[in-house]
Amino acid sequence: MPGMPDRALSFGVVAEAYERFRPEYPVELFDRVTGYAGHPVRTALEIGAGTGKATRLFARQGVVVTATEPDGAMLAELRKHVPATVGTMQAAFEDLRPGERYGLVYAAAALHWTNPEGRWSRIAALLEPGGVFASFGGPFRLADPAVEEAVRAARAPFLQSDEIPSPDGTPPEQEMQWPGTELQRSQWFTDTRQSTLERRLTMSARDYIGHLSTISAYLVLPAPEREQAFSRIMRILPDRLEMIADITVHLARRRSED
Repeated sequence: MPGMPDRALSFGVVAEAYERFRPEYPVELFDRVTGYAGHPVRTALEIGAGTGKATRLFARQGVVVTATEPDGAMLAELRKHVPATVGTMQAAFEDLRPGERYGLVYAAAALHWTNPEGRWSRIAALLEPGGVFASFGGPFRLADPAVEEAVRAARAPFLQSDEIPSPDGTPPEQEMQWPGTELQRSQWFTDTRQSTLERRLTMSARDYIGHLSTISAYLVLPAPEREQAFSRIMRILPDRLEMIADITVHLARRRSED
């Protein structure tokens, strides 16, 4: 399987599809983050903003967001959809330099693309003492086990799995999942919490294929194999699909500086 850096930089070619087929984030997510903060969040830095699905959620609630994204095509798509109050920066997380500090630093289905070396000290340096870090996302799964199994069989000649494995090897049955596992061990953070926002969606078979076209595991396949995989999957799908799209939220607080 191609390496994580290859997958991390694979999205720009499908920026418009990413915007069309990835779901929006619900306002309940904003409420979950600000409820944890315990006070109004005024400034935020977003890591790996993509086309701005999470950016607009926070910006529309009055947060002054600086959205960072390494891929120029994704950032160009983001700029079409976010309020004028959003600042944008084409930069990988590893290229960000300490300077301004924010009340919130967050990553929406993007943290696993960052380099683990120095990850938490870098994030801590971008946060005000007592500021909040949030990471949220989750796999997009078919609700019907029979359909899920049929899709798995159809893609098997090309892909065993299209999900991202746990970056630190945490088994799926463990209660605390990554990145909460790392946050609990970090000297920079305290009060780590994990929660889930349940979400169910219905979509057409064609839109499901459109969604798959934005998944990194498919994007890094050679084009002929990718098209064969999509064709095989499309043939076995019902017209309408029920999806489980739960959002797992991890929250932690930057330790105050002595």
